[in-house]
Formats: sequence, C-alpha cells, structure tokens
Amino acid sequence: MRYLLASVAALCAVACVSGSAASGDGRLVPAPTVDMPAANRSSDVAVVAGGCFWGVQGVYQHVTGVTSAVAGYAGGEEQTAEYEMVGTGRTGHAESVRIVFDPRVISYGRLLQIFFSVVHDPTERNRQGPDEGPQYRSAIFPVNDEQARVAKAYVAQLNEAHVFPADVVTTIEAGREFYRAEPYHQDFLERHPSYPYIVVNDLPKVADLKRVFPDRYRARPALVGSVE
Repeated sequence: MRYLLASVAALCAVACVSGSAASGDGRLVPAPTVDMPAANRSSDVAVVAGGCFWGVQGVYQHVTGVTSAVAGYAGGEEQTAEYEMVGTGRTGHAESVRIVFDPRVISYGRLLQIFFSVVHDPTERNRQGPDEGPQYRSAIFPVNDEQARVAKAYVAQLNEAHVFPADVVTTIEAGREFYRAEPYHQDFLERHPSYPYIVVNDLPKVADLKRVFPDRYRARPALVGSVE
C-alpha cells in the first residue's frame, strides 16, 4: 500500500509541473434541451470520465442530490480494471466515477451540465490537463437507452451552438461495466487536500462548482469512506 501511494505520488508530482487546470476555468454552459423525465424513484446512477478520477469524484461529492460518488474504471474488461494496468493506456478503460443521485433533487441532464461546465475540458482528446492517454479521455457511460439519448443530444447541442472554441470530443460509450477502483483512490481529494496535484488541478474545480452552481453546491461531501 505504501509503495503504491509512493508511486502515485511520484507520477502525479511530475504531472503537476507539466500542466494544470487554473481556477476560474469553469463556466456555465447551457442546460440540455433534452433531459430525463421526472422520476418518482429516489435513486439513479450515472457514470462519467473526465481525466483523473480524484477531481471528478471530488466535484460530484459536493453536488446536492448526489448520495455517492465512487472512483473506478469503465470501458474495458474486469480483469484489466486495476490502476497500474489502466495506466498503460492499453486496456480500453477510462478513469471514471459512478454517481448515485436522487433524480427528484437533481436530474441526469443537470449532472451532465456540471460535467461540461466545471469538471473537465470536453474538447481535449485522450488527455486532461497534465494527464495524457486514452485512460483520461472524456466519456459518458450511459446505463440505459434514455441516458444515451440525453447524452448524445447534449453533445450535439453544445457542438451546434459552438459553446466551446473547439468541438466537444466526449464519447458516448453504452453497455460498459463500471469497476470500483482501489480503496486508496477513494475520497482522495478530501483526504489529501494539500497534495500538490490536488491543489493545482482539482481544488479549483470544486471552487468552480461553488461559484458557477451555487444552488447545487454543498459544503459537506458525500464520502465513500473506504480507506485502507
């Protein structure tokens, strides 16, 4: 465990000096014109990928209506859902986050609006900030046909409106399983807020959430709590 964390620390220390996501980069993009219908159920699931999962998880843990945000892998096979293997960029996996949310409080479309507004830069292909490779791609993993319809329509909407200076390259990858990441990756932002990579790349995203979506931000995060 200590060896693994030391390896991660070394990799991220190098990444931290090679690029960063500056505070204030987040901006409100238009809400989706197509969204999921109102639901009577109290729980639903969304899976997204937008670079290193530490920051993606950290943002969604502060979103009102989200009850759980777990770091993991999606896009590849179960036998390759392991950090060092995913890091080779040859497994098909992307570092992802599985979000459990209350659709009576926040819609799937609003979660995607946050994704495109403050979580990451959807115009970067196979990279995000200092991190390079297909494991850091921008992707949405719909869990059903309705989510796939909403996600595809939203990407098309943003591109047709030229919301970003370049095309949104987010892929919509349906039918992919999510695999939970190792315990030491869970709640990483909250457990290591002074970690250089977190300070430079991820805390600004949480600050952007609070600034851009003040009605969706909550100070107390929904933590996984699975620390070994």
